Amino acid sequence: MISRHIGILQPGHAPDELAEKLGDYDACFRQLLADREFSFTTYDVEAGQFPEGPNDADAWLITGSRHGAYEDHGWIAPLEDFIRAIQQSERPLIGVCFGHQIIAHALGGRVERSERGFTAGPQTYHGLGHEKLVLNAWHQDQVTEVPNGLEVVARSAGCPIAGLHLPGRILTCQPHPEITPQYLGKIAELRGHVLNEAQRVDLPKRIETMPLDTDKAADLFARFLKGEDLGALMPTAIEA
Repeated sequence: MISRHIGILQPGHAPDELAEKLGDYDACFRQLLADREFSFTTYDVEAGQFPEGPNDADAWLITGSRHGAYEDHGWIAPLEDFIRAIQQSERPLIGVCFGHQIIAHALGGRVERSERGFTAGPQTYHGLGHEKLVLNAWHQDQVTEVPNGLEVVARSAGCPIAGLHLPGRILTCQPHPEITPQYLGKIAELRGHVLNEAQRVDLPKRIETMPLDTDKAADLFARFLKGEDLGALMPTAIEA
């Protein structure tokens, strides 16, 4: 099997206590995609660290972040420029949560705060090649307008644009397949103040009792990063 080198663009970091115990966001993806013939290089784009160009990796992945795609940070515009350069290079690009949002924003879509407030914990998604996927979520922002040329390939009850696809080039999802129950529990402990009271009470039970479809998402990501045509798996768009 041919090894492929994945460039991880990291636009934010886990809280120090979480990163020290369970790893930073890039480590979560390294674990998700372990034993699949990948090697990785992480670029701390929040600190202004960028690759020289799209050819520095065979495929790319953008992690989550506490920031908003619409915020005014010095690294946002260079990241969006790099996203467009990756698209032109025709190398595979995956975006998760903030990664999903910043890709949509860079390519002409729209990202906004959800009127529903925060979405946290296991959620049921339809699409991404499966009738149903249960994956962890932690977000308040959502993609609300789809960029030209991309198709919606995942949705949930509270997130109608939960995944985007451009065959062979872009795959995004709003949920976090890389976040384990243990990791999410620690996020909730450290950042649970953003949730409402009902969520704070309900979330621990849901984390404990709802099995996740992590392996299914990992398989999909791995196939895409290796350049496999997913057209047969995701033949039609989902209505947002």
